Amino acid sequence: MSEEHNGEPGPAMTSHRPYLLRALNDWIADNGMTPHLLVDATRPGVQVPAQAVSDGKVVLNIAERAVARLLIDNDTVSFTARFGGVSHPVIVPISAVLAIYARETGQGMALPEDPSGPHDEPPPPPSDGTTPDTQATPPRRGHLRVIK
Repeated sequence: MSEEHNGEPGPAMTSHRPYLLRALNDWIADNGMTPHLLVDATRPGVQVPAQAVSDGKVVLNIAERAVARLLIDNDTVSFTARFGGVSHPVIVPISAVLAIYARETGQGMALPEDPSGPHDEPPPPPSDGTTPDTQATPPRRGHLRVIK
């Protein structure tokens, strides 16, 4: 079922964040709840009305009834929404989304950071002769591990 890759880096994969975001948005909506995004409005590329930002963050209601033309692609979340009665285009890079949750229950998920971008080079081997298995590195959050 699982393949050993002998410590060799596998092929570069795209970010898992947009897939998690789309799945959680569907799950929240399918349960009749209102999906909200928590966004770091200080990140480059975030386009939201300034009056909606508080302490560098913004909470966005992305429910079907609240927005028009919602698109969650692999790079951005985009839609049109009304703020103070005025329609505004909203663009949020996926990297700026901190969490998605249901307004009614608070259930959802803080999105994990990507350990590396899709085209990053693997780290060079240690120069001190140790192997990655013997280096003292803290475990990464948000990764699965096999328990036998």
